[in-house]
Amino acid sequence: MAKRILVPLDEAVRAEGMIEELATLSRGSGAVVRLLHVASTPDNIVDEDGRVLAYADQEAARLEAAALDYLRRIATTFGSVTVECAVRFGDPAEQILEEADAWEADLVAMATRGRRCIGRVLLGSVAERVFSKASTAVTLYRAAGR
Repeated sequence: MAKRILVPLDEAVRAEGMIEELATLSRGSGAVVRLLHVASTPDNIVDEDGRVLAYADQEAARLEAAALDYLRRIATTFGSVTVECAVRFGDPAEQILEEADAWEADLVAMATRGRRCIGRVLLGSVAERVFSKASTAVTLYRAAGR
């Protein structure tokens, strides 16, 4: 059983379907779970007159706080399992891979929307990119609700 499990979440309700199963599997194993949210790198927010309403660093702080609130809410599902929360900014697949390496994850457990071949080709797939480039084991959970 993996002892360091990285779980990327994008606030999609369908992706959260794997959390209960993962929590059940993690209990009693001594695993540490790190929930990760990757947000888009923020820009300055300007109004129609070009006045800056929020600078990129202020927007990043706001996005990070909102993501941590979300992840902490999900963390309560894990009960006695040790859960950490992390937020990164940038390309989701790249940031997931970097976090997995930096944190020395044994397993990356993530949801996939289960797109058909043409959807993956046209739109790309974060899960597919992580799966093909990860230096650790990756478990994909096919999200319900197609």
